Amino acid sequence: MSFAARFRALWTFGRGVALGLPDPRGDEDPIALFRSWFRDAERSGLFMPEAMSLSTATPDGHPSSRMVLLKDVGPDGFVFFTNYESRKAGELEANPRAALLLHWAILERQVRIEGPVTRISEEESFAYYRTRGRGSRIGAWASKQSRPLPDRSELERRVKEFDDRYPGDDVPLPPYWGGFRVAPQRMEFWQGRASRLHDRWVWSRRENGAWGVERLYP
Repeated sequence: MSFAARFRALWTFGRGVALGLPDPRGDEDPIALFRSWFRDAERSGLFMPEAMSLSTATPDGHPSSRMVLLKDVGPDGFVFFTNYESRKAGELEANPRAALLLHWAILERQVRIEGPVTRISEEESFAYYRTRGRGSRIGAWASKQSRPLPDRSELERRVKEFDDRYPGDDVPLPPYWGGFRVAPQRMEFWQGRASRLHDRWVWSRRENGAWGVERLYP
């Protein structure tokens, strides 16, 4: 972390702990607030500020969590990518709701996001896929994500198989790989404060699509 990034992190941390979150006026866009916090995390030089926990559940309520990477955020929601034959994707297809958590410990901040999940379009998936390194694109073909792997050599054999099949840079998008979008219905912003008397504000979608906001006890 550079001196400038370290200074930015300490300044953001100190401002947040000392001043907390200002009382919302009621007309704020929580996605815009998220983008502001995410920019703070990026400028602070944190390692992989886009890392987030994704929690899913089976239809009968058995939960599971794993770390994924946030790759896009917009008015429609938060996008991540995966193998559509993975465990997470199977749970999302059967029970299309998810919870996300981004935690930037050095800034004493975290954001929780909950809402329904849908697949993004194949065109959107390909637009991101083509930005990945060739090795990652070959890996998307080679990995039978979440399924049993007899030994490492089997994975290496499959990597070579697809490496030979697609020798140039034009590696097509696997039909079983792409993105999901979480459309937020609830977003909670947590700002650490002294004596663990933290600030917590939660925005929830009303029936008319507008956001409502309220403060929570820490």
